[in-house]
Amino acid sequence: MSTQISIKRVYDEAEPEDGLRVLVDRLWPRGMSKAKAQVDLWAKDLAPSTKLRKWFHGHSDQYQEFTEKYRAELEACLPDLQDQLSGLAQPRLTLLTSVKEPERSHVPVLQKFLESQFSGSAD
Repeated sequence: MSTQISIKRVYDEAEPEDGLRVLVDRLWPRGMSKAKAQVDLWAKDLAPSTKLRKWFHGHSDQYQEFTEKYRAELEACLPDLQDQLSGLAQPRLTLLTSVKEPERSHVPVLQKFLESQFSGSAD
């Protein structure tokens, strides 16, 4: 089974074609109720560590270095994440985040990582 993975801001309207809606931020989105978010799963463990998140906040001009560090974190945690990842292998998966620029955040890195895990190949 292949998984189609999309990215949305948690503040955007939920849609039926979202499939499984997974919040992938370590912190709950400011001003967002659990009911309004319509999150099926809050996968904090897939978000960057607090240390890395704070580092990137102060070094936002170093996106490439951030992506490398985050990918290394994901790889290091892979054995502990296997059960969680297998539950995400749905036909449609939407990764939700509260960041203002999802395309320049941890989410595209996670998206590529999950696609490689679900396809059984290493990027």
